[in-house]
Amino acid sequence: MPANTARKTICKTVCQYSKSPVSDSDMRKLLDIAKDYRAVKNYVYQRYGSISSLPKLYPGYTIQNEMTASGLRAELGIPSVYFYLAVFDALGDIKSQWTKTKSAVRRAAGQNPNFTEEEKHYLRFLIKTNDAFEGVLLQMPSDNWHLPVDIRKRYEELIKDITKDRAEWLHRYLCRKVRKYHVKSHSDTSDGFFSSRGTHRYGDHGIYITTKERRKRIFIPLTDGNEYKSQLYIKLFPEKNSVELRAAVQTAVHFHSDYINEVGISLGMSDMITTHEGHIYGDKLGIHQAAFSKWVREQIGKYNANQYTKPGREKYNAKKHRMQELLHSYINMELNRFLQEEKPKAVYLPKLPPPKGNGAVKRMNYYASMWQRGYIRERLEQKCREHSIELVKVYAKDISRICSRCSASGYGQDGIFLCPACGFRIDFKTNAAQNAKKRGQSKHLPPYTD
Repeated sequence: MPANTARKTICKTVCQYSKSPVSDSDMRKLLDIAKDYRAVKNYVYQRYGSISSLPKLYPGYTIQNEMTASGLRAELGIPSVYFYLAVFDALGDIKSQWTKTKSAVRRAAGQNPNFTEEEKHYLRFLIKTNDAFEGVLLQMPSDNWHLPVDIRKRYEELIKDITKDRAEWLHRYLCRKVRKYHVKSHSDTSDGFFSSRGTHRYGDHGIYITTKERRKRIFIPLTDGNEYKSQLYIKLFPEKNSVELRAAVQTAVHFHSDYINEVGISLGMSDMITTHEGHIYGDKLGIHQAAFSKWVREQIGKYNANQYTKPGREKYNAKKHRMQELLHSYINMELNRFLQEEKPKAVYLPKLPPPKGNGAVKRMNYYASMWQRGYIRERLEQKCREHSIELVKVYAKDISRICSRCSASGYGQDGIFLCPACGFRIDFKTNAAQNAKKRGQSKHLPPYTD
């Protein structure tokens, strides 16, 4: 192992499970904490998720002080550690939502044909610079924006090419788009909460968890004796009277001297992964996913027709979770098999747009919208990091329509790619995977952009 990579680590989520069923009384105590935890988060979402609270989000101490003075903790009777964990958990969600809003506005501005390149550049500057972004949304004069000297200089260079009236119009455009895309977060579930070292303690081959009763903890025996110093997320499964603990830990990266191949891949809804050599992994993904999407579609139809009661809805959510977990288990198993058999040092993956799911056949819309492609990519990225494999996202435009042999335009027919220029015939997905490998290895193709 190279000396400079010996200590390389990555963050990974590990899980622990309750060894025996949690008693009904203890589960009620845990659910009571989760309910209060959700109430605190929703309070923070409602109070600080809007534009007016933007200046308070960083670093968040103002919100912490205001929440302390709100009296909500005393009203709920929740331990202070859980209270502040919920506050900062909610603040993290709000910041994440603002990141999504900015991305959506930046994308909309970039695709607007009525803007000049200078105007697009100016809008990107406003979105990227927090103080300028807040100043525009709060309708503050630019002189009152708290910009560092170098950023202020950059702003003055950009604004020189834009008239005052046009700049004001761009500011109003930015405000309109933010109002369109930004939504306040809200939590409808109370099935878990974060816990720090102040609210739990490992011991006796299990874990002691603080409850709302003063100086009382409940004990949950665990299936393993591992102890983690990091913050835990305690996930509750009341229908099974079980608990799952999730901890983020730093784990060493694995290096494999025999992982020497470069592999182009294509993702699909029926066959999960097709390689440039035509090898298929996850060939039953379509069967599992079709059954899952069919069940969800049927249950939603019944719910809309009969208006299930809350207990019926909870039963639906529990079964949906179990089915999704089985699907994810299959995906992870096939991804592991892919890495073990292909032994890649580099994987070339096309970055395709998300499925639209707006066709004429509703059944196919459900199937496309519930495709686990995002989860597959996420797990593939994580596993590549764990095994020091380079994952290269390549330019994907027309990747399925170009012949991987001669680069001429072709077409698909019954799952086969046909090239009218050179007569090449090959599996449609294999052709796309070969193009992915070629683009990943070439330095003359357009770069991938997210």
